[in-house]
Amino acid sequence: MQKFPFLSLAQMLVVLRVSIAFVFLAHASVRVIGGTIERFGGFLEGKGFIMGVAIVWVITAFELIGGALLAWGRFTKWLSAAFIGMLVIGIILIHASAGWFVGEHGTGGIEYSAVLIIALLVLAASDTAPQM
Repeated sequence: MQKFPFLSLAQMLVVLRVSIAFVFLAHASVRVIGGTIERFGGFLEGKGFIMGVAIVWVITAFELIGGALLAWGRFTKWLSAAFIGMLVIGIILIHASAGWFVGEHGTGGIEYSAVLIIALLVLAASDTAPQM
């Protein structure tokens, strides 16, 4: 186990950064491909937001552009802060009412968002943005 995890801390930060970027890229891509933007926009309008569909398009564009930039190691601290803000809003609007657990013991809780926030804090705290 002496060599585990077989990569250096700098290399693992790249793996973490690219993995987290992929999560946001996949999340936005599925929203576009699955055609759920209007439904999500309607949900936001039901929560009192105006122009819910436009808001969802902005969120989706941010996840796509921000996810790509994060994967490339650009603006890591700023993107991490913005993604954290987005996740906190998601917790408040959607996930908190469902409790902590996402799967098995619950439906749609905050645990997944909490782990993403911690991972983004680690990326933001790293002194340099490791390049691929």
